[in-house]
Amino acid sequence: MPKIFLIDVTNRDGVQTAHLGLAKIEKTIVNMYLNEMGVTQSEFGFPTTHHETNYLNANLELAEMGVLTPIRLSGWMRAIKADVETAYQLVPKLKYLNLSISTSDQMLSGKFQGRMTRDDIIHSMTEAAQTAIQLGAIGVGVNAEDASRTDVEFLIDFAIAGKEAGAERFRYCDTLGYDSPFSIYDRILKIAEASKMPIELHCHNDLGMAVANSISGAKAAIDAECDVYINTTINGIGERAGNADLITVILAIKYANYFDNENYSFLENVNLKAAWKTCKYASYAFKVPIPITQPGVGANAFAHASGIHADGVIKDRKNYELYDYEELGRGEPELIETGRQIVVGEYSGIRGFRNVYDNLAVEFKNEEEARKILELTRFANVEKQKPLVEEELLFIASYPEQARKILTLAP
Repeated sequence: MPKIFLIDVTNRDGVQTAHLGLAKIEKTIVNMYLNEMGVTQSEFGFPTTHHETNYLNANLELAEMGVLTPIRLSGWMRAIKADVETAYQLVPKLKYLNLSISTSDQMLSGKFQGRMTRDDIIHSMTEAAQTAIQLGAIGVGVNAEDASRTDVEFLIDFAIAGKEAGAERFRYCDTLGYDSPFSIYDRILKIAEASKMPIELHCHNDLGMAVANSISGAKAAIDAECDVYINTTINGIGERAGNADLITVILAIKYANYFDNENYSFLENVNLKAAWKTCKYASYAFKVPIPITQPGVGANAFAHASGIHADGVIKDRKNYELYDYEELGRGEPELIETGRQIVVGEYSGIRGFRNVYDNLAVEFKNEEEARKILELTRFANVEKQKPLVEEELLFIASYPEQARKILTLAP
């Protein structure tokens, strides 16, 4: 029976959002939260980009150590042989990746300016996929950028060529959010039936339909008896109007009419209990508030003002709530410090530092170890340019060598 998997692209598409970004330690914490949530794969960065190199290698070390498992860490790059070769020179232990190239006539004329034909596109993609597998990749996705504006017959040729080259997934990119739930169902059904290949859905929200399109496309793949991978970002943060929101996609698959039956509930190992803290951390790291109407995690998601609604939900929450707030990890008491507060900053001294870690119940073997961690926390504050939070402090103390690499940017 086909299954639905999640590939979160917060650390790739999310960080490409204009005016936003994440420090490398924040990207690492995002990976850890995605792992806790049971997300299948995190597209964790750009292996050809030099300032990502230490972060990527350190996160792969964390995977080898069993810290970032079972989540798969995948890189993104252009579907060009030279890019793949560069990626494996910089990040030799990379096992999963997505190779992207534009496929629409608009991009052929408007982006490539006539320098590439459809045959050139397929050749570049297959050559890159074969090179990646030769260099050690075990899970390759081939991306058709602007797939929603690409002739479906060419997409079928593209997918089959990728499959023959050894790719495990075909990524259908609704790059401009152009699709509707109706068009994407028809197109994905044709591609999946013809290629018999797992389908990956990458939907943008320019028309407000990223989640709906992802769900409709997933149904098409499943109806064609193919596995499906849905791309998401935390809080829907992504280029322009954003991407399909991680929590909304999970809730839709779990509770939406038609999907809430035994034929479609395939999100194995998903831990929705970690949703609240994951979304709160991403909101803090990106400096973007969670909209009050955000499904599941918005401030108003379980708030009732209408007399009729309030009366109904007090009698039985199912009258006006589709799911429980506790299911998303909400409702736990939160500690809010008042009065005197000591924080760790880029100019912190050892006494204040020790006070903060004492409150986190972290003990150091000796003064030398404490000062080593203090130095790392100072660098982390410089990189982030905002105070470290508990998750980051604990990470640095627990994995200092990996933290050192993550915090090292070499021009």
